[in-house]
Amino acid sequence: MNVLLIGAGTVGEAIARLSTGRPWLTRLTVADYSARRAAHVAAQAGERATHVALDASDPAAVRALIAATKPDLVLNAVDPRFVPIIFDAALDAGVHYLDMATSLSVPDPKQPYRVPGVMLGDYQERKRHEWEAKGKLALVGMGMDPGLSNIFAAYAKKWTLDEVDALHVRDGGDLRIKGYPFATVFSIWTVIEECLNPPLVYRNGQIEVREPFSEPEDFVFPEGIGPVMCVNVEHEEIVQLPRTIPAGLVTFKYALGADFIETLRLLHRLGLDGKTPVDVKGTKVAPRDMIAALSPEPASLGKHMTGRAVVGVLASGRKEGRQRETFHYQVADAGETMGRYKLQPVAWQTGVMPLMAMQLIAEGVWSGAGVKSPEMLDPDPFLDLCEDYDVTVKQIG
Repeated sequence: MNVLLIGAGTVGEAIARLSTGRPWLTRLTVADYSARRAAHVAAQAGERATHVALDASDPAAVRALIAATKPDLVLNAVDPRFVPIIFDAALDAGVHYLDMATSLSVPDPKQPYRVPGVMLGDYQERKRHEWEAKGKLALVGMGMDPGLSNIFAAYAKKWTLDEVDALHVRDGGDLRIKGYPFATVFSIWTVIEECLNPPLVYRNGQIEVREPFSEPEDFVFPEGIGPVMCVNVEHEEIVQLPRTIPAGLVTFKYALGADFIETLRLLHRLGLDGKTPVDVKGTKVAPRDMIAALSPEPASLGKHMTGRAVVGVLASGRKEGRQRETFHYQVADAGETMGRYKLQPVAWQTGVMPLMAMQLIAEGVWSGAGVKSPEMLDPDPFLDLCEDYDVTVKQIG
């Protein structure tokens, strides 16, 4: 498979590094706004990789690069602002597409915490018939969560439950970043976007809107981690999972920590989460971009991290007429991922999942056309690949 990887940030670097030696990958072109960064990341992928500078905000440049490199698949690893441009360019070129985060939501302008607005992935979902007509697959939200979380939900539906009552996605653990009062494990731009947007809950056939950081709960994580406070955060699974899994309730909660939440609230109160550029002594600067520039690069934080990151799905319902509850999860230890791959755990988690998906597409195991999210595909081949990629998945219940 010939792959064009757009984005050489924290996750793009993980993808490139983990792709080394994979026989299904014949060519990898790494594209990034920074030519130096693209070259650095491509060098980690071996002799099959090349690099090029690309401004992902320029639709003509993206289309031209796809035409020049002739990929079988475009892998989008930039932040979600650029999803429509790259998604449409892949569609126009008639090549497969994969991302780890879908197109952005737009809250309802009048009642953002009562009425759903444009939801995550709506832009892409509206174009599913165009992708079907092209005979190509756009696999959206194929990272860790969304991504493996969707696979866990699909597996629960297929094997562990005959009827699904509820799906609760939980992301947390005991991961710590020493020496930094405020730092994020992935793009600060994306963290601000998903944490301060109105979160969603799916209940009895309807999407409901909540306040940011609402409905805190102490979720008991496995592996001896214990109870950790989790709160509602906007995430793709709430929109994606009910399309194919008839559950009465779908929730997503993230363990952020009280200090982290208060910092995000302060940024919001001060307007520093804004995306619209403001004039600063004659220079136009988006407040959120300034915060991103001042924040540590997530890829550099691995050596300061301790603990574990856990993502799992708590599924409840009935099996053979009896109530059953299961928790499928994956745990990544910072010491292990840094020692084995020189990658911080969240980068490793998010980077390895699209590689596994691309192998299944390259080998024709996952196929079809249209815009699909991971739970729409057979979970078994993906989970069967986990051992080959050092991904350990576990089940309780």
